[in-house]
Amino acid sequence: MSYKMNFPQHIRQIVKKGALVLLVLVPFACQDFLDISPQGDLTQASFPQSAADALLATNAAYSTLRNWSYHSGGYPILDIMSDDARKGSNPNDQLPTLGPFDTFTFNTTADGLDRWWAALYEGVKRANVVIEKVPEIAMEQAKIDLYVAEARFLRGLFYFDLVRAWGGVPLITTLTPPLRAARASKADVYSLIEGDLSFAAGILPEKSEVATEDLGRATKGAAKALLARVYLFQGDFVKAESYALEVINSGQYDLEPDFNDAFGEAGEHGVESVFEIGARRNEGTNNGGNQYSNVQGIRGSPNRGWGFNRPSIDLMNSFENNDPRMDATIIFLGDVLGGVVTIGDGTTPDETRDANGNLIEIETYNQKVWTEGSNTITSWGHNRRIVRYADVLLMAAEALNENNKSAQALTYLNMVRARSRGGNASILPDITVTDKNQLRELIIEERRHELAMEGHRFWDLVRTGKAPEVLGPLGFVAGKHELLPIPQTEVDLSEGTLGQNPEY
Repeated sequence: MSYKMNFPQHIRQIVKKGALVLLVLVPFACQDFLDISPQGDLTQASFPQSAADALLATNAAYSTLRNWSYHSGGYPILDIMSDDARKGSNPNDQLPTLGPFDTFTFNTTADGLDRWWAALYEGVKRANVVIEKVPEIAMEQAKIDLYVAEARFLRGLFYFDLVRAWGGVPLITTLTPPLRAARASKADVYSLIEGDLSFAAGILPEKSEVATEDLGRATKGAAKALLARVYLFQGDFVKAESYALEVINSGQYDLEPDFNDAFGEAGEHGVESVFEIGARRNEGTNNGGNQYSNVQGIRGSPNRGWGFNRPSIDLMNSFENNDPRMDATIIFLGDVLGGVVTIGDGTTPDETRDANGNLIEIETYNQKVWTEGSNTITSWGHNRRIVRYADVLLMAAEALNENNKSAQALTYLNMVRARSRGGNASILPDITVTDKNQLRELIIEERRHELAMEGHRFWDLVRTGKAPEVLGPLGFVAGKHELLPIPQTEVDLSEGTLGQNPEY
């Protein structure tokens, strides 16, 4: 079976045979999305043609989220490039691949960047199929509108990763783009994202209106929360405040009483989940699994994964005294999880010291991807949270503070701290500082501790201008490392149409 399409030469690799029907969405509690039989020979001319095809095409766009390469090329490089984590695993495992991201010595041929780029454009292509072809199908208009809104939400999500990682990138909004698509401006990419997410927010249902079997699909709250994040990245704090408060005032979300449930199994599609990637405990994306957790799971004993993305000593030392989130975020050797003692990997040093004897790394693991079970396959069932309510509260606090509403910002900041202290009045006291500059720093630190190891820290340091100061000692160069290099394969295939980012 084949899916024929003419795409620019430098993104031809994103066209996959049968991609539109073989990969489907995996919501938390739904069998239906996995039990749809593949179709026969499909081409651009013949697919999609029916209401059933429209659902398949929309599900295929969602399935991009479980593609191993969707997660920054397969490895959590965004945490590794931050001060929250190090490469992890044993010292030599994937050292040529991930070591350069630990030290900011990666270049235009860095392994993984090409996969991430291709996965995101594959998602864009699948979304475009829905946006362009589904309105032509004779079916219920409300379903057409819903599927197109979901596809535009996803396209906005994919392009948000693209613009943050690479700046201005080619805008592909049709199934018949030019042979060599040039880079659009960063402003134009953001304009497309805003348009897509605004459209989606106007049509998608609220979370409470989504049937149990459809949990995992985009909602109005997810679109608005993502818009708040998009505007925060652009420094438009007025709009960021507006959208974050709309999500808060919708009454659709709340904080999980237990911090562990905010990202754990008990909280899947729960009150704190604004948007997450559903997965099943099956090895292989086509079987409903997601390898995101498996890449980071404990290496050795118990054997739960590859052990990459090791929480750093700097992160450990940054937590306030007795902040329960540290132990909930980091697995230390000797910790007991699921009744099993964490022994770790025999080929990984328990401690690593520099030439002067200073402790620079200890063997730890990311607890936020932990899943109960007895083998590596169960880790494929982790539901990765893309947006959770605590993030929305902190975005609101940051935007309000920047808009000179510090007192109101404290309300949302302290809601997050109150949940974290778990009723223990002796820790994590409410913050009362109203000085704008001081409060800005406190909010960024709160984001670090609340969202640690979830892929936010590097972006937060870049967008706030703190990256040179914080990451400079790790190798970050201002004016260069705010963006990643365009994969050299893409530059070569474009025959000069794609210009490289500065300093690469």
